[in-house]
Amino acid sequence: MKTLKNITIYIMSLLYILVGVKHFLEPDFFFAIVPPTLIYKESIVLVSGLLEVIMGLLLLIQKTRKIGAWGIICILILVFPANIYLFLSEVPREIIGITKNQALLRLPFQIPLIILSYWHSKESDSKKFSLICLCLFIPTIIYFTTL
Repeated sequence: MKTLKNITIYIMSLLYILVGVKHFLEPDFFFAIVPPTLIYKESIVLVSGLLEVIMGLLLLIQKTRKIGAWGIICILILVFPANIYLFLSEVPREIIGITKNQALLRLPFQIPLIILSYWHSKESDSKKFSLICLCLFIPTIIYFTTL
């Protein structure tokens, strides 16, 4: 079970790093989903991308894994309003090329991402919780790779 958990940690770490880098390579994608009530959109996008890269790297290292996992949980909570805005507003959906139904599907995936990060923060856990997390991992990876 530990080996499978480590595999999920490395995969999620890599995905967070890649998505973080995407903030710098394709910032317009992320600018589009920052709610208009927020100012300094460029700074928000770049800082959140940098934090994703840092937390992804921290997740890789066993000594800093707990900090990385909890940092990812905080990021997921902080960016959730962008997913709500994406669902509610046609403008960002048109810019990034998704439908309202696709935006709706994004909303509940924050929950398994948070659960997986919590699992990754734990040095030991029950077999039952690990199995639940492994079952959440596959659809979450499929979702994550479509971002």
